[in-house]
Parts: sequence; structure tokens; C-alpha cells
Amino acid sequence: MKSLVLERKDELSLRDFPIEKDEEVLGPRDVRIKLHTVGICGSDVHYYTHGRIGPFVVEAPMILGHEASGTVIETGSEVTTLKEGDRVCMEPGIPDPNSKATRLGMYNVDPAVRFWATPPVHGILRPTCVHPEAFTFKLPDAVSFAEAAMVEPLAVGVHAATKAKIKPGDIAVVLGAGPIGLVTALSALAGGCARVYVSDLSDKKLQIAQSLSPAIIAVNAAKETVGERVKADTDGWGADVLFEATGSPKAAAQIFEPLAPGGCVVLIGGQSEPISYDAGAAMVREARVENIFRYAHVFPRCVAMLASGAIDVKPLITRTFDFDESVKAFEIAASAPPADVKMQIELPQ
Repeated sequence: MKSLVLERKDELSLRDFPIEKDEEVLGPRDVRIKLHTVGICGSDVHYYTHGRIGPFVVEAPMILGHEASGTVIETGSEVTTLKEGDRVCMEPGIPDPNSKATRLGMYNVDPAVRFWATPPVHGILRPTCVHPEAFTFKLPDAVSFAEAAMVEPLAVGVHAATKAKIKPGDIAVVLGAGPIGLVTALSALAGGCARVYVSDLSDKKLQIAQSLSPAIIAVNAAKETVGERVKADTDGWGADVLFEATGSPKAAAQIFEPLAPGGCVVLIGGQSEPISYDAGAAMVREARVENIFRYAHVFPRCVAMLASGAIDVKPLITRTFDFDESVKAFEIAASAPPADVKMQIELPQ
């Protein structure tokens, strides 16, 4: 089927691609989905520009894409919660149901998890896919296909906010105003934060951040230090929670500066190399440090918040391309336009 294929580093093509038969077999608890909207994730772009992310190396042509929504067109014989015609979004990681991590409820850290567009597993920038019923979620009428394709990145922010154990009235800092930083800011507000400071170097992205809520305060890191700004606004106390969503070693080295005593740091942004960690700064604050890897058990929460209006991701969708423009879309995404947050691709219906 016609797919967006990463042939190798720096080379994409839109071509007919043979899908292995076992990927297309509809099991009794599977559904077949016609894809509608697929978001372009930073990891997709990184595979395109670098050919690898940490230990995951592109060694053969691979279909990209893992943020998706679509329509069920066929169901397995034992499927009970979905039917043909249902609009859905899909959680892209399928764990081994018998692994210890899965049985403990931490299926996202199962070493055997098969995650779309992570070598050697193909993604879903293609017309159809087969997916387990258990990881496919029906959409309420109030949630569009475009919003539904944002559930995957939103799940990262909701998982991070959950790990932070936010309390009503907390003050939070988010380092990074990219897609993950902004969905994390929205998740922190939905979790009860009174204010969220968002720090970045891009004025365009900070303008988008500030437009999302009057409770979001934009801080340009090139002009002022977020730690100084937060402490000035909190009588020197600091923020209750800090989310690191840049993936930048320089930013990660400063995670404790804005943090209040007893505060929590959640590391979200992936770091390709070991980072500087100020153990003394963490110690004197008795800081709690959490790490997240993707997400677990949050897709239904995300769908419910989109449906109720508790979280609005529509302002983050800044550009949409037709499927035939997929290569161009990735070339633009790789150039990191400062005014763009989330780009999406719509497939023919």
C-alpha cells in the first residue's frame, strides 16, 4: 500500500510498500482501521534527520508515523467494544501481555513493547492498519480526527502531570514550548496548577503558549532566567513542580534552580547523552525526581478531557498537509519553523 517510507537517513519517499502478511492478519480481538489524520512527531523527524534515536537504528526502510486517528472498517470475531464506522484513536505501543512490567501495570516500560515507527516496527502513514481492540479508543462526537491525533502527545503531558502528583494551587514550570512542553502545560493546569511558567527561546512559540490560558506565563530564556522570574513572583520560594521538556543538556542542568524546597522535577525530554545533575541542589531541597517513558493508562483520560473541553489542543495544530505532500511536510518540519507547533497529515478518505 502507498506509504511514507524512510528509506535511510535524509531520504523519504511516498511509494507502494509491501506490508508483511502477519501485520495485516485480523486477529479475533483486533480491528482494522482506515487512517484519517497522522501527526508529525519530533521522533519521526529525528529518525529522518539522524537515522537513529539512542539504541533504535533505522537499518531498513521503515514507514513513519505514530500519532493517529481513523475509522474502524473491520472487527475481529471477539471484539465487543468497537464496531465498523466507529471513529477512534490508537495507542501506538503494544506490550507483551505476559511480561512482568505489563503485569505490574507498567506496560510502557516492557522491553518487548512494539511501538509504531520505532525500528524495526513500521508506523502508520499508510491507508490502513490492524490494531488490538484493547489499545483502540472510541471517540465522542465532540472530538475531531485532528484533535484525536493529538491524544498521543497529550498522553505524555498527562502522564507527566500524574507522576508529578500535582495539588490544586501548585506553581509549575515547563522548560520548552514545543508540542510536548505545551501539552504538559495544559495537563498541569488541568491537574490543578494555579500558574504555569513556560520557558523557551522562540517568541513565536511563547506567544502560542500564552494564548492557551491566562494562567500560562511565558518566559524568554534568552532575555531572563526562569528561576529568577519564578522566585521573584513567589517571594523567593520557587515552583512546586518543574517539567523538563526540551531535551537540551543545558536546560536540564538548571532543573533545580526554580524549584521550591520539597518540589518535584519530572524529566520528559529525551537526552541523547548523559547530563549534568546537581546532586547538592537536589539534596538541600529534598527534591523528588521522576522520569517518564511515553505513558501508560492515560488515553481514556485524554479523550475525556478533550470531549469535555477541559483541555483544548486545537491551537497547537498549526499546519495540515495532504498525504501526497508528506515528503514536503517532513522537510518543513525538519527545518523547525518557529511559528509551528504541531503539523499533521490527512490521508485520503
